[in-house]
Amino acid sequence: MSNCLIGGNLISSPPAGRGEFNIAGSRPEWWDMPSCAPLRLMHLRFTEEELSVLIDMISLAAEVGSLNRKPGAKENFARFEELENTILEKVTHLGFGDIIEFDEALQRYRVTTDYLTRSFVQEAIDEMRNEIFWEELTLRLAERDVIRKIGLPAWNSLDEEKRKEHTKPIEKSYWEEFTKRGIDTLHLIARFETG
Repeated sequence: MSNCLIGGNLISSPPAGRGEFNIAGSRPEWWDMPSCAPLRLMHLRFTEEELSVLIDMISLAAEVGSLNRKPGAKENFARFEELENTILEKVTHLGFGDIIEFDEALQRYRVTTDYLTRSFVQEAIDEMRNEIFWEELTLRLAERDVIRKIGLPAWNSLDEEKRKEHTKPIEKSYWEEFTKRGIDTLHLIARFETG
């Protein structure tokens, strides 16, 4: 087994043919578990295939995390980026250098755009965005229709379960329509207000 020391972290690669990798390192600063000593080392063993999947999983988590625009999300997302950078830096030296690059502007490692566009990560993100779009569209249109019918004060007085009872059949009809025709029959009618 050959070893490589990177930034105080031990990276072990197997003898030829074994296909296992050890990643050992101190925990990132954000790892704040009272039961763990701050400088405790953790050793994980991965096959090359498992490491490849881990790279995709971390990239997917970072991509999804980057979509959060809520206040305070930036600080939480920094934890994702830090862990992603740490792992990508380490696996670059374990035979994954062809799919990982160092971004000089951001001063961090990332999976190459070429790899991402061909990977399961991009497929999963595209499918997630598609599903969220249609689910949100049908839900919001159904809620709008119910509010128009019963009024906003009545809507606000309903609990979540009662709201679902009202919206479910309408959501279903919108879902069926969009499944058949996509957005072809969806039109925006501009309101002309005086003032």
